[in-house]
Amino acid sequence: MLTSIPFVYHASYSQLALPATHRFPTTKYQRLYHHAIEQQLLFESSRYIPSAIEIDTLQAVHCPKYVDQFIRGLLDHKAQRRIGFPWSEQLVNRTLHAVNGTVLCAQLALTHGIAVHLTGGYHHAHYDFGSGFCIFNDLIIAAKSAIDSGHADKVLIFDCDVHQGDGTATLAQQYPNIISCSIHCAQNFPARKQDSDYDIDLNKGCSDQEYIEHVEQILPYLIRLHQPDLILYDAGVDIHQDDDLGYFTISSQGILARDTHVISIAKSHNIPLAAVIGGGYSRNEAELTHRHSQLLIAANELWLQPKST
Repeated sequence: MLTSIPFVYHASYSQLALPATHRFPTTKYQRLYHHAIEQQLLFESSRYIPSAIEIDTLQAVHCPKYVDQFIRGLLDHKAQRRIGFPWSEQLVNRTLHAVNGTVLCAQLALTHGIAVHLTGGYHHAHYDFGSGFCIFNDLIIAAKSAIDSGHADKVLIFDCDVHQGDGTATLAQQYPNIISCSIHCAQNFPARKQDSDYDIDLNKGCSDQEYIEHVEQILPYLIRLHQPDLILYDAGVDIHQDDDLGYFTISSQGILARDTHVISIAKSHNIPLAAVIGGGYSRNEAELTHRHSQLLIAANELWLQPKST
């Protein structure tokens, strides 16, 4: 039985110099890591540090030319602007470690039953271009890696970020054993939605009760229908009522309830769960840390408890 939650974190996640006005909350990863250790939600002895992902692994999912141009800093201005970051060697280093972090998180979940990655959820990355702060699609790469390794026959990507996982939707179409489900705000980015295997479009102002009801209904249904060997869970907190880029009215208690339900459902079906923290945007760093920490609270309360008989 687990005594602490295995988790993945690399120092590069917060080592990205951006303009002060940039929307991307670079510091949130380091802050969440320190908060989790201080509050004993995570323990340093259960930390795993990813290496940089192999270029061949990236090119097995993404366009080789796109991969090469990003790594060498040769993307044109339009392509770089669509990603949302200025190119730098820091960005390349961070990206290669972060993507492999989700691969490692999936491996840990398959071994231990659960694992958490303190970044990840780059679901706007498409085959040959990046978008919305997403360069390479770690969710698809991790799912494919789990299948290719023989440790999983079928993987469910359960995406609860407020934005549709459009890159995941298009890439998953190439892999019949990767099932994509996105629960998102219909009126939010991206303007042009793609077709996931399952899309749950919720309207602006969606409340705790409505949101949780959809999670409670769709996840058990997908498990019964597809019987996945692994769930990759994007636990984005940009569903929060005070998120800078979200249009829902979900409270912090609602986020905890969502994470609790997802973890509980996975555990009750004996399906390994690899969770990434996904999106969350706020100038109030303490509030953002609190929102993301709900996932860790739920994981500790549920997965570390023995099953009732």
